[in-house]
Amino acid sequence: MLDRRDMHGVFVPVITPFLQSGELDLESYRSYLGGLIQHDIQGLVINGTTGEAPTVAWEEVLQLVQATKQLIGGKKQRMPVIIGTGTNDTVSTVRRTESAAEIGADAVLVVVPYYSKPSQEGIIKHFQKVAEVGVPVIAYEIPSRTGVRLTMETARRIMDLNGVIGLKDSSDSLALLSELNRHGAGPVLCGDDINYYAMLKQGAAGGILASANVNTQTFIDVYRLVQSGDDLSAKHFFDQQIPLIRKLFQESNPAPLKWILARKGIIASDQLRLPMAPISKELEDELEHLLPHLSVN
Repeated sequence: MLDRRDMHGVFVPVITPFLQSGELDLESYRSYLGGLIQHDIQGLVINGTTGEAPTVAWEEVLQLVQATKQLIGGKKQRMPVIIGTGTNDTVSTVRRTESAAEIGADAVLVVVPYYSKPSQEGIIKHFQKVAEVGVPVIAYEIPSRTGVRLTMETARRIMDLNGVIGLKDSSDSLALLSELNRHGAGPVLCGDDINYYAMLKQGAAGGILASANVNTQTFIDVYRLVQSGDDLSAKHFFDQQIPLIRKLFQESNPAPLKWILARKGIIASDQLRLPMAPISKELEDELEHLLPHLSVN
C-alpha cells in the first residue's frame, strides 16, 4: 500500500472505454493501458472523474481492476493502483473502500461528498469513517463538481487523519496548497491540469492529471525538471502543453480525451454514458489541428 512518501510525481487517471452498445470495452482498455504503463508514471487511478465514475457500476470497477492487475503483473517496476471509491453517501463509500481493500488497492481516491452540500463537520466525519477502513486515503477536493468547498481548517483536519496520505487539489486556486504547505499538512497533488507548473513551483508533490494521458512523457519531464531546479526548461515544456490542456477541458472531461484516443486508434470508440455526450463538431475541428503534435502511448 502507498504512504505519504509515495505521493510524488505523475499519476494518470484512466478512462473507461465503452462499446457502442454502452458495455465495457475491455479489449480497448487493455490496449490503451498497455501503452500507458510503458511510461515511468507513479501510478494509475481507476474510477475517477476521468473514468466516468458516476455512471460506472461497482461490478464494472472490479472488472477494470482485474484487467489492470493482470496487465501490470508482468512489469518489472511496481505500478500502484488507486481506486476511486468516493460517493455522496458515507455508508456506500465505506463499503466500496472495504471492497477496494479486498482486491488489493494500493490506495483509494475519495471525493468530498457531492450534491448534499454537507457541513464542514459532516465532511470531516465522512473522511474519518472511510479512513477507519485501513486502506490509504487520498482526499479529493473539486468544488466545481461537488458544490461545496473545503475550508482551510477542514482540509488541515482531514489531512491530519490517520490513514489520509494526501490530497488531490482541484480547487482552481493556489490558496489551499499554500495554506496546507505552510502548516506542513502533507503532500498535495495537482488536480487542475492548467495549474500544474504553478502548483509544482508552489510546493505540490506532483499531479493526478487527465491531460497526462496524452504527451505523457512531457508531463513527467516537467515534474523532473522542476525537481532538479531547471525551472526555465520546465516552464518551456509546460507552456507547450497549454493549448492541449485548454482543449481537453473546453468541454466536460473525459469527452475530448476520449475523442483523441479514438481518433488515434488507441480505443475503438469515443462512446460515453449519458448524461455525458460527445464533443461538439467545433471542438472536433479544433482538436484535429492538434492531432499531429500529440503523442499517445
